[in-house]
Parts: sequence; structure tokens; C-alpha cells
Amino acid sequence: MLDIFEKYAIFGAFWMTIKLTFFSAIGALVIGTALAVMRVSPIAILRRLGTFYVNTVRNTPLTLILVFCSLGVLYILQINLTDPKSPTSIVDNNIRWAIVGLAVYHAAFVCEALRSGVNTVPVGQAEAARSIGLTFGQSLREVILPQAFRGSIAPLGSVLIALTKNTTVASVIGVAEASLLMSEIIENETASLSVFLVFAMGFVILTLPVGMLFTSLSRRLAVKR
Repeated sequence: MLDIFEKYAIFGAFWMTIKLTFFSAIGALVIGTALAVMRVSPIAILRRLGTFYVNTVRNTPLTLILVFCSLGVLYILQINLTDPKSPTSIVDNNIRWAIVGLAVYHAAFVCEALRSGVNTVPVGQAEAARSIGLTFGQSLREVILPQAFRGSIAPLGSVLIALTKNTTVASVIGVAEASLLMSEIIENETASLSVFLVFAMGFVILTLPVGMLFTSLSRRLAVKR
């Protein structure tokens, strides 16, 4: 097992997994929050657009979304997220489009997690906010969303854990994260249980503390009714 760590950049591969998770999580949270606002909006067209996005993306395979970002947007539409003259432009573009694809996909799940949090806020609080003159946007910002985030901490943690594991799909477009390196090791070396255990334990180390943290936060920050 020690030979594997000496010959291959396992820590570097997991560092790439962490970077994919971190930046994708930020993008998914921003997009998902906007979608959640659209889904609870009093404007019918916004509600329909939000519902269409969530239903479409959730029922589309993540692999297809990442391949579309890489082959469709990058190579066919020629939309670059880095300097095309850079010697590392292909690698950088694949990483950045993987982040975009992961964020777009998981935003649908963030949206539903936040919407479940919105549903925990009593209707009377929204009505009270409107009665004192707050607009819909102010009601969301000052009253509803703060409680919705607190009520949806546990499901948001589940989405983050799923995102961490789903970064392995980025290997289909050549992003050098953990699962791609594992495939390379299995291809070059004799497949053994130790190889699988190394990468399995790596993902356990990444996801288990996250689950424990979000469980603790959901208990501490739960809104008392």
C-alpha cells in the first residue's frame, strides 16, 4: 500500500476532489437559493420556470450534464472559461466546466432543501411581515429565508455529501480527481482490495465529518416552535 502513495499523487487527487466540492457547493447554494425564491414567488411565470428547472435537471443524469458542458459548450460552442492560448487551457477548462456542471445539477437539490425549510416557517409570520409594510423581497430576506436556512441545515448537509461523492463523475471529462486516479492505478497495477480501501477511506474521511457537523448544527440551530 505504501508503494501506491509513493508512485501516485493520491493526496493531490483528493485535493482536487475537495476543490471541486468547495467551488461547486458555493455555486449550487447561490443558484439553488435563487431557484427557491422563484419557486415560492407570487409571480406565476417565475414559479413555473423554477419548477421546470428543478424537474428537468433532477431527472437528467449528471454524466450527461458534464459531457454537455465539456463537449457541447466548450468544444462545439467554443465558450472558454480560461485563456485558450494557455498551455493548460484544456485542463483548466475541464475543471471549471466540471464545477459549473456540478453546481447546476446540485442547485436543484439545494432548491428543494431550502423550499422544505420555507415550508417550516408558519404562514402567519409571512403575513405579519407583509402587514407591517415589508415587500415580498424584504419578507424573504428578513423573515423567511433566515428561518428556512436554519430549518434546512440537515438536508443541505445531505446535498453537500452527495456533491462530494458525485465529483467522481467529473472523471468522464478528464478531471484528475480521486476516482480517475483510482482507475489509473487499477489499470497500471494489480487490482487489489487495498486500492479500493484507500479511496473508500478517503471519501469516508471527507464526508463523515461533514455529516456529523451538519447534524450537530441542525440540532443547535433548530427553530423552536
